[in-house]
Amino acid sequence: MYRYDDFDRAFLAERNAQFRAQVARRLDGSLTEDEFKPLRLMNGVYLQLHAYMLRVAIPYGTLSSDQMRVLADLAQRWDKGYGHFTTRQNIQYNWPKLVDIPDMLDRLSDVGLHAIQTSGNTIRNVTADHFAGAAADEVADPRPYAELLRQWSTDHPEFQFLPRKFKIAVTGAPNDRAVTRAHDIGLVLKERDGQLGFEVLVGGGLGRTPMIGKTVRDFLPEADLLPYCEAIVSVYNRLGRRDNKFKARIKITVHETGLDEIRRQVEERFAELRPLFDGTALQVLDDLKAQFAPPAFADSTDAPVVDPLLRSWVDTNTAGHKRADHAIVTVSLKAHGATPGDATAEQMRLMADLAEAHAYGELRISHEQNVILPHVPRAALPALHARLREAGLGTANVGLASDIIACPGMDYCALATARSIPVAQQIAERIDALKIEHEVGHLKIKISGCINACGHHHVGHIGILGLDRAGVENYQITLGGDGSERAAIGERAGPGFAYDAIVPAIERLILAYLDLREGPDDTFLDAYRRLGPAPFKAALYPEEAQDAA
Repeated sequence: MYRYDDFDRAFLAERNAQFRAQVARRLDGSLTEDEFKPLRLMNGVYLQLHAYMLRVAIPYGTLSSDQMRVLADLAQRWDKGYGHFTTRQNIQYNWPKLVDIPDMLDRLSDVGLHAIQTSGNTIRNVTADHFAGAAADEVADPRPYAELLRQWSTDHPEFQFLPRKFKIAVTGAPNDRAVTRAHDIGLVLKERDGQLGFEVLVGGGLGRTPMIGKTVRDFLPEADLLPYCEAIVSVYNRLGRRDNKFKARIKITVHETGLDEIRRQVEERFAELRPLFDGTALQVLDDLKAQFAPPAFADSTDAPVVDPLLRSWVDTNTAGHKRADHAIVTVSLKAHGATPGDATAEQMRLMADLAEAHAYGELRISHEQNVILPHVPRAALPALHARLREAGLGTANVGLASDIIACPGMDYCALATARSIPVAQQIAERIDALKIEHEVGHLKIKISGCINACGHHHVGHIGILGLDRAGVENYQITLGGDGSERAAIGERAGPGFAYDAIVPAIERLILAYLDLREGPDDTFLDAYRRLGPAPFKAALYPEEAQDAA
């Protein structure tokens, strides 16, 4: 795990002191809100519907127990006792007072955390596979590369005022758990002839115009990672549109310019930049790889699983580890009826304690708004599950229908046009009441409260987009989306549904799938791809199906 050095600490201290002075000037009226806006955005501070919001970066989703405890302290001392984990592996505090935010940033810096570049038209928090360093299918741990990219991009003088925000994701496994194909740059670690390198994808993204990223380099040696990424961002900075923010993302630049021309310009710029990188980055990368070495694993044995609740949780919430005597545990923040991604200060402290006791002090935040304990000896699973259940964190639903991704929606966000959280809560409660969740199996439902798609609805097996129709909430459904290595954008099913009709529509859809599938191994996505949209649309719009008959 990366730990800040003297340079990092001095840099943060200077940035925080600078922002403290800016906040003081805003509070005494020396700065108007318009003048203050670009300054606060550089430090992750938004002005939402009801209050300021602080977004804290959790680079590539990795936390220590001490860092998680500080996140809990912030929630308890300066917020309303909870934080919200996001789809970019960050945490948001929705109720801080502006006067307190400098103190919050100073407390974060004590444990090597910050809020820099969690907003604005710059390179945002670099995300990674939440199973990094633990997954059995991993080619290599992607986090050293993500940290290298973080250091390179932080306060990069050329890339602080890009045409639009810019997002990078990196995965070290062929099974894509980082949604790399929906990012401005997606990096997939590969090994070729004994050499590590990357498939480089560009031009992915969701939002108003969803697109799947395209391969600009099939194999880039790891030594060329920084100059090649700099070449991509440099070309985008030059070509990206600044006349229309809805067409300013690199996905539009790639679409309008053409992949071949983008590739030509990137390779040309790369040839100019490559000689300027003198090998220092490779030395830094070697040091980072050492810092991300796996913990000193203790030998473990399987504990007998006789409790059916424990068996259900182990089957659903654990994944294969590189070591057969360990497991990767996902702690669900999606108890039925809970707000997806929210954790109380008490829950955060418990997870920190459990990580320290049973998981070598490491935690991860997933883009699916859950918390991961990446290295758990299998003998510790019963004790771990018992403690989680006591705290309301033992729900056995990871990857199932109630493990819903949802943005904050109109409950918090100034951009939202509809509510997301209540819809997610009601769907989860209905699924639980029907007692069909485990029968349905693998199903990803994702909800966004506006066209910006922070809930990733475009890549949900079932996607829900909340919109405003003449002052009334209206929810569109998309089907067949996929955020994995087989990435696909969901297809709109038809007319939207009113707020009080969306949950019954989802229920009809799921029950129809159970009738249509060819067995328990035939997932919702597999069935949709095999059968096409017609039978699912018939379930969503039964009156239209009857008229057609």
